[in-house]
Amino acid sequence: MADHEVLHLSAVEQAALVRGGELSARELVEMTLAAIDRMNPGLDAFVALCPERALAEADAVGTGDPRPFCGVPVGIKDFLSATEGVPTTEGSAAFGDWIADHDAAHVRRLRQAGAIIVGKTNTPELAMRPVTENDRFGVTRNPWAPGLSAGGSSGGSASAVAAGMVALADASDLGGSIRIPAACCGVVGMKPSLGRVSIGPDFGDVGGGMPADFAVTRTVADTATALDVLAGYEPGERRGPVMAGPAGSFADAVCWRPAPTDLRLCLTAPHGVPVDREPAAAAAVAAETLRGLGHHVSEWVPAWDDEALASSWSTYMAGLGQHLVRVVERLHGRELDPDLLEPSTRAWFVDAEPIPLIAYLEAGERLWAIGRRIIADWPSDAVLVTPTLTRLPAPIGGIRSQAGVTDDALRFSALVRVWNITGQPAISLPLGRTDEGVPVGVQLVGAPGRDDQLLALAAQLEAEVGWQPVAPSAPSP
Repeated sequence: MADHEVLHLSAVEQAALVRGGELSARELVEMTLAAIDRMNPGLDAFVALCPERALAEADAVGTGDPRPFCGVPVGIKDFLSATEGVPTTEGSAAFGDWIADHDAAHVRRLRQAGAIIVGKTNTPELAMRPVTENDRFGVTRNPWAPGLSAGGSSGGSASAVAAGMVALADASDLGGSIRIPAACCGVVGMKPSLGRVSIGPDFGDVGGGMPADFAVTRTVADTATALDVLAGYEPGERRGPVMAGPAGSFADAVCWRPAPTDLRLCLTAPHGVPVDREPAAAAAVAAETLRGLGHHVSEWVPAWDDEALASSWSTYMAGLGQHLVRVVERLHGRELDPDLLEPSTRAWFVDAEPIPLIAYLEAGERLWAIGRRIIADWPSDAVLVTPTLTRLPAPIGGIRSQAGVTDDALRFSALVRVWNITGQPAISLPLGRTDEGVPVGVQLVGAPGRDDQLLALAAQLEAEVGWQPVAPSAPSP
């Protein structure tokens, strides 16, 4: 099998080759490093590599290794994810490079499952934009159309997976930062149920527990296997042990044939945010495909319109960002250099008046109240089908870097951020393409805690529709 054919396999398939002795972990890591060397100059998906360490860890993986990701090279997002011995920068030059003395919980779990970290992937400064463009490392490009953004904030991870550099990469999601780049780059991106993957003990209180650490992949089976690996309580998780998982495993769930399900199709976005033709059409086709598979489909709009949502989100994000600056200073062990912050970041989080504590808490309370109302109105075990994004990927440089929650950012996040507020599981699937071949994502949103049902339906769609999981070519540098 040629190198590119191996690298285009799923993470589970790559692990099977290593486990069966058809390919050594060292050979797989060498292929990956060569692909990064060849493609990354044109994409800027990786910002740091650790080749010697990766090869040494690969040499310790032998035939018959039972771990689910044995010998599989992976990338880790360059944001908050403590990675022992590998620099973390938060996409910024203002804090200095943090070389952690430990692995964050989700990083540790990936390594325990046999994954081999080859480097860190690009993110916007402090991961606070829906496109991956920063002053320190540059612009991450979309492998399907290099003139377009890979999305953000996990754009480096999504670009690397879509290009065929790695089959799986770490990602995180506070307001769509897994699903936005997954939709832009044509890969699978899931935000699990709130607390399913613990962000404790390092960051259990950041963002009131809304953020989710997880992954982007090429297949639903890889996503389910990653959830089996990463799910679980960690000391410091502010919400305590999460609800139980499926009777078997999430990987088993993708083998189920789902019972006929109540599917609700929504082609509009909260507060009248316009939805482009291609995303709406892709969601409608997905719903019709599911109808043809025996599921009941009806149109429905969740109870998400609330005049307080926009202002509460803006206040909460400003307060969170100001707190995040302090968190990063603490992690890096030094104060930031404000002159090295990008102007919009400095204006938003440093030069602006601090958000008063009561205003921050009240904004959070209003968001949680909106989330509770949406969940209370949710039909039992129903699954919502929407476009992932209201628009197609932006041109490089097309989203201006500005302080605050901008209209451009809202166009990206209108259909995704609400599920961070409710805590429901949501997955973006690469079910559409424009006439020019640009990926279009479709989002499925499950009832609280029903990650298993969501994965089963996603797998059924994947089998019925199929998709090309790797971009046909990478751009030249």
